[in-house]
Amino acid sequence: MSDEPQQPNGEHEPRGRDPRDPSAHGSNSGNSGNSGNSGNSADQSREAGRAKKPARPKRTGWRRALPTWRMAVGAAVVVALLLIGGFIAGYQLVDIPPANASATAQSNVYLYKDGSVIARSGEVNRENVKLAQVPLDVQHAVLAAEDRDFYSERAIDLTAMVRAAWNTLAGKGRQGGSTITQQYVKNYYLGQEQTIIRKIKEFFIAVKLNREESKNQIFEGYLNTSYFGRNAYGIQAAAQAYYGKDIGDITTAEGAYLASLLNAPSAYDVVVHPQNRAAALARWNYVLDGMVKEKWLAAGERATMKFPVPGKAKPPTGLSGQRGYIVQAVEDYLTNNEVIDENTLATGGYRITTTLEKKKQNALVKAVDDNVMSQTSTEREADRNVRVGGASIDTGTGRVVAMYGGIDYTKQYVNNATRRDYQVGSTFKPFVFTSAVAGGSTTQDGRRITPNTVYDGTNKRMVQGPNGPTGYAPSNEDDISYGPITVRVATDKSVNAVYAQMAEDVGPDKVEQTAIDLGIPRSTPDLTPYPSIALGVATASVLDMTEAYATLANHGRHGAYTLVDKITKGGEDLELPSRNTEQAVSREAADTTTAVLRSVVESGSGIAAQGAGRPAAGKTGTAEEDRAAWFAGYTPDLTTVIAVMGQDPDTGAQKPLYGALGLARINGGGAPAQTWAQYTEAALRGTTVENFDLSLESGAEETVEPTEENSSPGTTGTPSETPSSTPPSSPESILPGPGNSELATGGTDTGTPTGGGTEIGGAENGGADNGGGDNGDRDRYDFLPGALGTPVPPATTPAPQSIPAPRQ
Repeated sequence: MSDEPQQPNGEHEPRGRDPRDPSAHGSNSGNSGNSGNSGNSADQSREAGRAKKPARPKRTGWRRALPTWRMAVGAAVVVALLLIGGFIAGYQLVDIPPANASATAQSNVYLYKDGSVIARSGEVNRENVKLAQVPLDVQHAVLAAEDRDFYSERAIDLTAMVRAAWNTLAGKGRQGGSTITQQYVKNYYLGQEQTIIRKIKEFFIAVKLNREESKNQIFEGYLNTSYFGRNAYGIQAAAQAYYGKDIGDITTAEGAYLASLLNAPSAYDVVVHPQNRAAALARWNYVLDGMVKEKWLAAGERATMKFPVPGKAKPPTGLSGQRGYIVQAVEDYLTNNEVIDENTLATGGYRITTTLEKKKQNALVKAVDDNVMSQTSTEREADRNVRVGGASIDTGTGRVVAMYGGIDYTKQYVNNATRRDYQVGSTFKPFVFTSAVAGGSTTQDGRRITPNTVYDGTNKRMVQGPNGPTGYAPSNEDDISYGPITVRVATDKSVNAVYAQMAEDVGPDKVEQTAIDLGIPRSTPDLTPYPSIALGVATASVLDMTEAYATLANHGRHGAYTLVDKITKGGEDLELPSRNTEQAVSREAADTTTAVLRSVVESGSGIAAQGAGRPAAGKTGTAEEDRAAWFAGYTPDLTTVIAVMGQDPDTGAQKPLYGALGLARINGGGAPAQTWAQYTEAALRGTTVENFDLSLESGAEETVEPTEENSSPGTTGTPSETPSSTPPSSPESILPGPGNSELATGGTDTGTPTGGGTEIGGAENGGADNGGGDNGDRDRYDFLPGALGTPVPPATTPAPQSIPAPRQ
């Protein structure tokens, strides 16, 4: 019997069809017995049924690439099943392991280029404490800094993890998405390696740990295993390292600072990196504001808090002398270049071969001791403030071959070679001239700037811009007026009035960019596009300046310095940043600058550098109020910068160097240039003497003596177009050349202005009414004007200026 439902007349009807209506198909009962008619009627009925249900249209175009809803639901179900299955499998397979090796971290070994040991570091400094020993306010500070929802959240914050992953993939830098539980698992059970496997293990261990231990137990473990910098593991060791007291005695403000360190341990150490004080303060304020927001701290109490400056660091005695400075610089190099993060490096076990050469390193230390430190006396108060920084780079390779960070890392923690808080003075002036040549710059009256362009060196001469006076009128050292003077001689004598005007002629923004192209970091404090930039108000480090001068020595080709040759752990090499070089400025611009700087050594303020016994180029520099004296110089194959700085050993405040080393003043041509000469001679002893191979801009060889006849503001001349590939001799021995002796005034006002120019070059960009930054840099032999077309100073001696208070 058929499975289809029976009709009343006994006939079968297809499923889902309406009962037949004979009249609808034009049939009658008289024909019902006819099988043919009956078959036709059934076919017609089926056709009618199909017409009532139209066929689904086929997917065309881009719609064909989209899954149907059935496919999407099916895929979601499969993914969900896989995730659930993976979670169950992972939970079952991943066990909570024993504590990792960081609890007994190995030492890192730092080596010279030749493989001899410089230092070992990494001995763990840790003292575990109970959570109850940590003041509640300090606990809240850590939570405000790292994980404000710790006590209410699950072990894993999936939203934060997804957000962090997305930000990282979007190029916003590595983002943290870990809870305190995850961080504790990483610190105590796993390691700091940034791998997928480690993150997966971290996930499952955190979930298990959250079920097996209380939040207080996890938080206590986190506080005892986190790294706070200064080789301090755990919050008790951090309290001692930064404030010299137990954690139970730490105040709320101090606790907020310790909590801030967790984000960037060494970078936020304002004693080690004073230039990062602003960032550390911002993080400290973020922590305290978070405590107020979470109602853990009263707003009134928050408003009265002052930043608690930590005490001096007390590094391990094994890092005494230069060893600690080298270790610190190497660690900064590795972390700043993202070779390895600080926490991972702190776990130890790394073998790091530096680019430093033992012979040159020892020569630099001896030169500093002979020319500076041995000249200090405990009987002179000013000698307490003497600090020295030095760095030396192989010009061709960019390898740092020697570094001097200070008298002793265990006594003075800040690395004077890498700190960025002292003005560089007139060592910045060559960048102005390089920019002028590279850009084909002209004076205000349209004459091309060459070493022989004549400028007005009148003391406190108003800088003239395209629209007239700029309001900036810097003083020359000792208020000496030089009158008409060539760029070459103005460089020899470091005349501020000339270089401030030249910076305006070139364009301060172009000067700034040239300095950056040569190697000065864009983030350098006070590197601002004003005419005062020429006087060196920027606070680049000794190592920064060495890199920039190495670019000049390398004919304008720049590449970032390198400090590490190799780093390995367990026999595996870590990838180091590649050094790519590029033509930062034209060869003619760099080489013409070198020619001018050779004159500084031959007959200018850097004459003491001749003691190296090598062809040399260089520039002296003196910071505002004589707080630092610099000499930056190079031979064809070695670039070195030496700076003597003044700093109060108790307060850290910058101090003038008046009276230090038994001298009335310390200028760049004195102890810094003498140190440079002794080191360079020793470092290159036994090597072939290299001569400079220079390609100069046209007109660079000729020089003229300024006269009353050719120094009129309105005269115009055409510089010689004769190119040269040989270095010039001293200015006195070169015959005058035609057409390049015009006075570059930038205008007709050559008198002394009444204003101090504080709007453009005032206190912020150099201080005082002379624009600050540089004192003219005549060395301690006191070169007086007279030769080389320089007029004799006025008969009346200017009244001595009072010494401004040191900048804090």
